[in-house]
Amino acid sequence: MGLLSLAIWMPIVIGAVLLAFGRDEHARGVRWVALVGSIASFLVTLPLWSRFQNGTAAMQFVEKAPWIQRFNISYHIGLDGISFWLVLLTAFITVIVVISAWQVITERVNQYMGAFLILSGFMIGTFSALDGLLFYVFFEATLIPMYLIIGIWGGPNKIYAAFKFFLYTLLGSLLMLVALIYLYNQSGGSFDILTWHKLPLSGTAQTFLFFAFFAAFAVKVPMWPVHTWLPDVHVEAPTGGSAVLAAIMLKLGAYGFLRFSMPIAPDASHEWAWLMIALSLIAVIYVGLVALVQQDMKKLVAYSSVAHMGFVTLGFFIFNELGVAGGIVQMIAHGFVSGAMFLCIGVLYDRVHSRQIADYGGVVNTMPKFAAFALLFAMANCGLPATAGFVGEWMVILGAVKANFWLGFGAATALIFGAAYTLWMYKRVYLGPVANDHVKELSDIDAREFLMLALLAAAVLWMGLYPKPFTDVMNASVDGLLQHMSISKLP
Repeated sequence: MGLLSLAIWMPIVIGAVLLAFGRDEHARGVRWVALVGSIASFLVTLPLWSRFQNGTAAMQFVEKAPWIQRFNISYHIGLDGISFWLVLLTAFITVIVVISAWQVITERVNQYMGAFLILSGFMIGTFSALDGLLFYVFFEATLIPMYLIIGIWGGPNKIYAAFKFFLYTLLGSLLMLVALIYLYNQSGGSFDILTWHKLPLSGTAQTFLFFAFFAAFAVKVPMWPVHTWLPDVHVEAPTGGSAVLAAIMLKLGAYGFLRFSMPIAPDASHEWAWLMIALSLIAVIYVGLVALVQQDMKKLVAYSSVAHMGFVTLGFFIFNELGVAGGIVQMIAHGFVSGAMFLCIGVLYDRVHSRQIADYGGVVNTMPKFAAFALLFAMANCGLPATAGFVGEWMVILGAVKANFWLGFGAATALIFGAAYTLWMYKRVYLGPVANDHVKELSDIDAREFLMLALLAAAVLWMGLYPKPFTDVMNASVDGLLQHMSISKLP
């Protein structure tokens, strides 16, 4: 078993052990096992970084073993510059989520922690899979723990939100399964994704595949107008569920466009790029306006996520290096920033048990340390220079201007809306005099919460001040993808 397999299966095995042996009377031990397990799973990914070779678009850390030999299905995994940082981000966010739930979750602790660890392994497996069916299995398997996390530990309408999440994402994925079977037949009985990249497919076949993949990945991103499940799910999900959903699960869809839609159907991707760009700009501008009128903090940040992910898909479909690399950087930055925003809302909710902006005001007076962290993450959400939120958006806007000035102009308006809804929320929640007795009685963050927010703050500042390690890893893979797409695959 190589390092990459260890990164996938270690959290799954530890999560399964917690499910089997943990009980609420042993909650303290369960928490420590989950924390040690998540840290160990993160540490396993660090040697991947030290051994990763920049400057090559080839897959690295490749492992291949027969799985279902009759149908030529393999356990085939590997990383390139596109998927590498997403694996590290997943392992890192899992550690933060375990810390965040330390005192908050008091019932079925083993199931909560186990679900997150298993989910972490499934998501790393999705980002690593090089076999089409293996990808589909991991991609769909992520639904199960997240469905349970929402349905068991969620808010009053948790069952409705869990069903909506499951049905939306499952229905989209069924079309993707049809596309995978079609590619299997066209390639002479191979599920190897890299083999599919080289198939000479007709224009009609490429269009069918493009929209089949679009059905699965657009819902997952989520793109406008199939984004309606996301605010409901975020509002009902527990804090950890919202953080993982925003930070990592939305990236599964964006990653799918890079691994499937664009390289397998390059001509159809070019032909339908106008549609993707239009939907992305609607997400960036219209959804940003929708976020402005929200009264629920979680709903506001959920709509903010849709707008920020619009930058990602916009960057991908302008087909230049700045745009695609900027889209990938934005995925990672959004993972840090949106995860932090939801965890900050969780800190307030744990104390006041309300997410309504109107129930707060003047929090800086009673929670000065916490307000400082919240300000940093709010600024990063606005795209302030020297924070992670700026780098990807700036690269995408530059790439869009290079393709068409008005595209860049449309994308840049999102920075104004982003600043408006984020700072408007910060002003009403944190600034001014103490608004009510609930706020007056608030206590500042403890050591556990400080550690959780400090780790995310360090990541946000590091990426904002020194993004070179992130872009160096992906440059060769982005160049390889764009070069591949510039060569027509029509027979």
